[in-house]
Amino acid sequence: MANFDWHAERSDLSGIALLDRAPESEGIDLAAVRLYRRQRVRDKMAEYGVDAVILSDPVNIRYATGTRNMQVFSQRNAPARYLLLTQDRSILFEFTGALHLANGYETVDEVRPAATASFVAAGPDIAARERRWAIEMADTVTGLVGKGATLGLERLNAGVAIALKDCGLTIVDAQQPVEMARAIKSPEEMKCVIASLRATEVGVGKLRAGLRPGMTENELWSVLHQSVISQNADYCETRLLNAGARTNPWFQETSSNIIGENELIALDTDVVGCHGYYSDFSRTFHSGPDKPSPVQRELYKTAHEQVHHNMGILKPGMSFRDYADRAWNIPEKYYENRYYLSAHGCGMTGEYPYLYHHGDFPDAGYDGIVEPGMTLCVESFIGEADGKEGVKLEQQVLVTDTGIELLSQFPFEDELLR
Repeated sequence: MANFDWHAERSDLSGIALLDRAPESEGIDLAAVRLYRRQRVRDKMAEYGVDAVILSDPVNIRYATGTRNMQVFSQRNAPARYLLLTQDRSILFEFTGALHLANGYETVDEVRPAATASFVAAGPDIAARERRWAIEMADTVTGLVGKGATLGLERLNAGVAIALKDCGLTIVDAQQPVEMARAIKSPEEMKCVIASLRATEVGVGKLRAGLRPGMTENELWSVLHQSVISQNADYCETRLLNAGARTNPWFQETSSNIIGENELIALDTDVVGCHGYYSDFSRTFHSGPDKPSPVQRELYKTAHEQVHHNMGILKPGMSFRDYADRAWNIPEKYYENRYYLSAHGCGMTGEYPYLYHHGDFPDAGYDGIVEPGMTLCVESFIGEADGKEGVKLEQQVLVTDTGIELLSQFPFEDELLR
């Protein structure tokens, strides 16, 4: 495969990484953040007996190195770029023509051109390409950590994984060490989380101020996009803004539906914001011009009660099972359309852990411990199975040594709480 470095002859690229000097980086030691995160991955690799990992999820590459490049493209074109990480070496295999993007990152020891092992890149030669890719990577891994190494993989072709195993490596899933690493944030890392939240709150404020009957859902949702992108966000991960009857059941994607008078408008931000951190809170608004109806207020107050009850029981040292047992009991009329989780981890995206409702725990739940340094999103969706509308609310919190700290500060709707 041909590889190009269009910038090889240039000498003016030392300042190409501008992220550390962007306005939202003021007062944050991003080098310390990056080094902390890389060490978290290495510590968890050692804990789980993994000698090396190959990360191809662009969010995890960014977590471990701080580098970013076409995150959405990379998510659907794996492995277009990937990271080989051991206890002593960090080698980023970067997309063709983009090797310069890792300049200046203390978390990357070496940058090499990626060899994309996909059908799109290789066509009918895909099986041979995968074998060559695996042989070259196995040689590199063996040279770094020795023969018979345990190698963690994620999001690679099945053919690549099989070929790596045939090269004498022990293949395991990289998800566990990486997810467990990401779960605990440092104080400096929390500055990035808060910067992303504050920027998203600005965008939601503009969205709320611009809400008018007669707009389409897409037009209203675009207000959030414009604001967060202008503040160096990456993208919105979902399309979750709905109005009126499209608020119930939840998970109906934003559309050209026209917002009517006196309707509820439900929003889940799901913004991958500045520094790559997930800003995840939900709010529900009322379009006016009249006051909300008693039914709309009941839905809203019920969701508000669920979120605040579950925030109130969260504490460090609590088991996931204990949380499920003590969590708010969803009334029967709302149970069928409940949100699928009671709470979830939140960092650069939604992450470990998932905390389940009491009724779902026997089938879906797993145990673990709520730990200081976790950031969690506490969820509620309230809507009857045959109801016209629903309410989505969610708060993002930090687990501290003594309890929780509220992170998302966008206000709730007084008119809907009366």
